[in-house]
Amino acid sequence: MMTVTLKLFAVYQEVLGVDEQVLSLPVGTTVAEVCARLVRDHPELAPWRDLTRFGINLQFAEADTVLQPGDELVLIPPVSGG
Repeated sequence: MMTVTLKLFAVYQEVLGVDEQVLSLPVGTTVAEVCARLVRDHPELAPWRDLTRFGINLQFAEADTVLQPGDELVLIPPVSGG
C-alpha cells in the first residue's frame, strides 16, 4: 500500500465536503482508478469524470499515469468565473 494526497476543487470539494484527503492505495494505482473510486462512492460526480483534468506534483498528467508513494494528485474540473 502507498499514501497519496488528493486535492479537491470546485464540484469535487463541494460534494466531498473537504479540500484534501489522504488516500491509502495499492501500489500501481492509476489516476483513472482514483477517479473511478470517487465516482463509485459519489455517483453525482459522474458527469464530471470525462471533463476533469489531472495534476500530479504540480504537473499535468494523463488518466493512465501510475501514482507513486507520496504523490499529490489534483482533480481539476472545468470552472467558470466572472
